[in-house]
Amino acid sequence: MVSELVLRNFIRTETQSISLSTTICPLESIQSMSNNKADTSFEPCSIIVLALSGLGDALMASPALRAVRERFPKAQIDILTMFRPIVDIYKSNTSVNNVIYWNFLKENPILSLKFVLSLRKKRYDASLVVFPANRWPYNVISCLIGAKTRLGHDYLHVNTRSLNALNNSRVLEDDALHNVEENLRLSELLEAASPQNPKLEITVAPLAVKEAELWLEANKIKNNELVVGIHAGSAVFKNQINKRWSASGYAEIAQRLTNEYHARVLLFGGPEEVDLNASIAEMSGSKATIVQTSSFQTTIALMQRCGLFVSNDSGLMHVAAALDLPTVAIFAYTSHVHTRPWCSRYIVVRHDLPCSPCFYFSPRPVKCKWSGDDEFMCIRRITSNEVYAACKELLQ
Repeated sequence: MVSELVLRNFIRTETQSISLSTTICPLESIQSMSNNKADTSFEPCSIIVLALSGLGDALMASPALRAVRERFPKAQIDILTMFRPIVDIYKSNTSVNNVIYWNFLKENPILSLKFVLSLRKKRYDASLVVFPANRWPYNVISCLIGAKTRLGHDYLHVNTRSLNALNNSRVLEDDALHNVEENLRLSELLEAASPQNPKLEITVAPLAVKEAELWLEANKIKNNELVVGIHAGSAVFKNQINKRWSASGYAEIAQRLTNEYHARVLLFGGPEEVDLNASIAEMSGSKATIVQTSSFQTTIALMQRCGLFVSNDSGLMHVAAALDLPTVAIFAYTSHVHTRPWCSRYIVVRHDLPCSPCFYFSPRPVKCKWSGDDEFMCIRRITSNEVYAACKELLQ
């Protein structure tokens, strides 16, 4: 991410040379606009959407982007991301004109700063920071791009330190709402009408569908066979690796689905999860097949073939929801209220502990209050019987 020292020094110098009304608003002006809609006469010609968090967060913003597109059919709507899978899911989405990719995590901070400043030349009328984005770098980037109207949230945790006040049109996070609904609240700031039945949007390229068909044929998976997808991985930043259910648990699920339903079990995941999937395949007694494809689009096309998807709270869980697959979602310390699968048929498997959920939308890494055998008991005490019962219910 952009260096904190570089950005803070830049802000200090910029406030001396650029009109505060177009870059960094005075605090009293910002506060007066919080929780208010943008000027109803405002007709933006260009909008940039900052989808700087993960794949799932970007997908859960797709209904809001559709609403904005329908409200402003002629506007230029660009999306900025630092993750390649988000490029893949939005490059064919008709809500968006252009997907801008920059890897803030790996690029030199000075080059990243120059890149952000280059976006000022596009003179965006509005910027929208996808929920959740309770991190100061995201809000600073939005500010530096220089849009007159900057849409975002005030958060219930660590709000001030995250510089959310740099966004001059905001809504207060509602802890009872799903992320899809929170993003729709942002689009409503632009007078975009929320749909009655918002759905996640994902487009699969015809070439990817063809490649998936060839992969299925090569692995001798017939059209009439039940295919079950498993994603045992997750993000790893901010200690998120601890929300993964056990590899041995997934291996047992693969065995039982194969034995009872004659299912073909596919193990999905990124390059960093190959070893994890290999261990599951081995523990399952070769009852599962590891999916390795040439593109993320082909992975999505293969997921379309699944009659059931079993996953931790992860980006691929949200891809499964966007494909409207029956989904078993295994939750630990994250909130199922905020990020459950947004689809028609799903079951969340979780333990309702007094301390869970404990991970909120903040930049702080997750840390369990317990230690020893009780550490992360929210995920470690979920049994294979509980997960398998959910699978059977969705397969009825």
